[in-house]
Amino acid sequence: MHSPSCLRRRSSPAGVDFFQLRTFALAFLLVATVGGSVTVGILIGRALRGRPNTTHEPAGVVQGTLLGLVGLLLAFGLSMAVGRYDTRRALVVQEANDIGTTYLRAQLLSEPERDQSLALLVEYTDAAIALADTTPDTAQYRDRVQAVESLQTDLWALAGDAVAADPVGTAPRLYIEVLNDMFDTHTSRVASLSNRVPTPVMLLLVLGSSVALGALAVFLTLLGRSIMTSLITAVVLLVILFVSFDLDRPHRGFITVPDAPLIQLRESMGA
Repeated sequence: MHSPSCLRRRSSPAGVDFFQLRTFALAFLLVATVGGSVTVGILIGRALRGRPNTTHEPAGVVQGTLLGLVGLLLAFGLSMAVGRYDTRRALVVQEANDIGTTYLRAQLLSEPERDQSLALLVEYTDAAIALADTTPDTAQYRDRVQAVESLQTDLWALAGDAVAADPVGTAPRLYIEVLNDMFDTHTSRVASLSNRVPTPVMLLLVLGSSVALGALAVFLTLLGRSIMTSLITAVVLLVILFVSFDLDRPHRGFITVPDAPLIQLRESMGA
């Protein structure tokens, strides 16, 4: 059985952290990196266009290999980001279920622990909603995590009083069981917000995509094709990259983890 004192905050990884960038700064960085690579590729292709056609075949082989490799990397990175996003959504639902079950079992306790526990669980739900609407790795986020942990300490103390008042009773023991599950789910939810795709993987995606697009631009320019094909490919790739990053940036980007289950639970408490 875990007490609230077991909760610990995880520090963010050292080095470059795309998570700390603002959304528009991230978008500008991606556009500048990929766009710059395409531009360089077009310039190199134009410089090599006057050479014999023997240059075309090696360039085509290289760009085809790079595009295949980058396709695998993009699929791998996107699947990692989607998996973490789905985990965060599932944990919000699980926490709402655990709080709801704890709230129901708290009604079986004897007074005065019953009313005090119910009131604290309402505050706990409000704190969980506030935490869900806060950007991780900020001062406000750390304060709200601490607020939840403080409420856990108070709830655990009341649960101990309920067991002491009725040592052989079933209700207090059932209540402690679900209370412990509620604490564990909160710990998992906080950990999930720090569990992001490793920065080296995201760097590999950006750099690998840039190199592959540069090679594609070189090859298409050697063939005398319009630059529109390179630009369309770059836009599609940029969208995939941005979505992969945005899925892994809870409450920093456009894709957020919904807190509707917690809000619905709080409304049911009020009713």
